[in-house]
Amino acid sequence: MMPLCGQQSGAPRPQPAIIGTVTDIQNEAIPDADVKLEGLVPADHAAARSNAQGFFTFTGLRPGVPYHLVVAAKGFADWNSHAITLQPGQQLDLGDIRLNIAVVQTTVTAVSTEEIATRQVKAEEKQRVIGIFPNFFVTYEEHPAPLTPKLKFRLALRATIDPVNFIATGAFAGMNQAGDTPDYQQGAVGYAQRYGAAYADGFTNIMVGGAILPSLLHQDPRYFYKGTGSVKSRILQAAAFSVLCKGDNGRWQFNYSSIGGDLASGAISNIYYPPSNRSASLVFVNALLGMGGRVADDLAQEFVFKKLTTRRHK
Repeated sequence: MMPLCGQQSGAPRPQPAIIGTVTDIQNEAIPDADVKLEGLVPADHAAARSNAQGFFTFTGLRPGVPYHLVVAAKGFADWNSHAITLQPGQQLDLGDIRLNIAVVQTTVTAVSTEEIATRQVKAEEKQRVIGIFPNFFVTYEEHPAPLTPKLKFRLALRATIDPVNFIATGAFAGMNQAGDTPDYQQGAVGYAQRYGAAYADGFTNIMVGGAILPSLLHQDPRYFYKGTGSVKSRILQAAAFSVLCKGDNGRWQFNYSSIGGDLASGAISNIYYPPSNRSASLVFVNALLGMGGRVADDLAQEFVFKKLTTRRHK
């Protein structure tokens, strides 16, 4: 038998090779696909990348070795070959290797409104002006979740037991001691009475106006930071929050909670204040002062405190 043209008789056979073309189910070439060839030992492993026409090739392979081919491309499911064992000199053309579109599994985790509100309260509990003074009763969320009664009590209790609150109460009691008001005696006993009265005033106001009534009336005790719009509109909102609030349904309502908290706190103070400092008129005067204080605080919230509040939720 005569040898093929250009090939001498007895010339060594070429080493085995594997070639193929990576395509999609529409027979369009897939470039830059990762093609891995795995053998029995690391020396039999190889890697290639398909070219612009989807073509790849592995040459210099060993005959009699079972190879395994894996083709991967972004957006497509991996393709795995069966065991391929080449004969000496065999040039194996796998033809078109069609990759299927990868099946994307999307897991949707449902988060309840209460869970969202809990996260917001946790963030609000870390809000402090210049890193010191509690600034818990303000939300910077664009769409804050309504608070459950449990969260309202949690926020109120957190404010009443904050260490800074005890220090501030002590300073306020000291000023009252210097001004000899309320009409307790002087000395250590009088200071203790003024401290207890001041703390009781704040405690009843926060718990009644920030937790009890908001829970019963379904109102939100927090200030809703506006931050956008004209200066006039922001001033109007801050002033309005002294008599208005957001309900748990997101609608504006008359602020029965805060005003009721002021009146209830004033009425309860008649139990422990000296007789000379008890009167119905004083209760209403203190309630008006409380409203004025909220306007000042809300104006500060709108224009000052956010810039100074650390660790606020974003």
